[in-house]
Amino acid sequence: MISEKSWKSHIEQLKAEKPIKDLKKAVLDSIDPPKEKFGIAFSGGVDSSLISFICKKKKADFICYAVGIENSTDIEAAKKAAKQLKIPLKYKIFTLEEAENIIKKVIKLLNTTDIVKVGVGAVDYAVYILAKEDNIEKFYTGLGSEEIFAGYERHIDAKNINKECWKGLKAMWERDLKRDLVIAEKLNIKYLTPFLDDEVIKAAMAIPGSKKINNYKKIPLRKLAEKLGLPKQIAWRKKQAAQYGSKFDRAILRLARKNNFKYKKEYLKSLI
Repeated sequence: MISEKSWKSHIEQLKAEKPIKDLKKAVLDSIDPPKEKFGIAFSGGVDSSLISFICKKKKADFICYAVGIENSTDIEAAKKAAKQLKIPLKYKIFTLEEAENIIKKVIKLLNTTDIVKVGVGAVDYAVYILAKEDNIEKFYTGLGSEEIFAGYERHIDAKNINKECWKGLKAMWERDLKRDLVIAEKLNIKYLTPFLDDEVIKAAMAIPGSKKINNYKKIPLRKLAEKLGLPKQIAWRKKQAAQYGSKFDRAILRLARKNNFKYKKEYLKSLI
């Protein structure tokens, strides 16, 4: 007969597993692929790889898109992940001149010279114009994952991790959503955000903050991805933010120096 100590341990284990089971159902339900061909913004990280993996399991018709400047780590990771997952990938390495043209358009669209907004916006714009060549009109992105699973540096130092997650979610409209929506609407793209689905947020935020970070960030999502069958090296790949992994932020710096500006901010202001 099972001992009282073993039984209590078993009960505690079941309690710990329940949030992951809830998260699994919520994530799988949130990804309901369109019937027409669609795109996935792909970097080879856990967010985009999991979305792609699930879409493949659901026999959806899609293409993954990766963009970057020369020596982009995201493009290299995307190529390796796509090959391993056996999913379609289209990528483009933009020249510095092409990057500058995109940056100018993004500044005009967003009416800002904020370095982060322009850098991330340039990546979005580059992905969407690449996809327009294939008449893609709908796009899955991993937006929201960093917030609900504690993927930022600020979460590491937070006294209350989940409180910081909620704070980040509330700030997403001004920081992320407005930027992405303006760019998507300009290019007639509808972007889909499964990690901002109500049930996914509820499931993710039911997980204690202490379970989301150790040497890695976004631990619950990585564990779920591995449980669903995503290869371990992809599920646990550490990656940089989009503007850094794509090297678009580096492109801004190179362009600033090329145009004799000391700071990236000065260069961006000169483009208004």
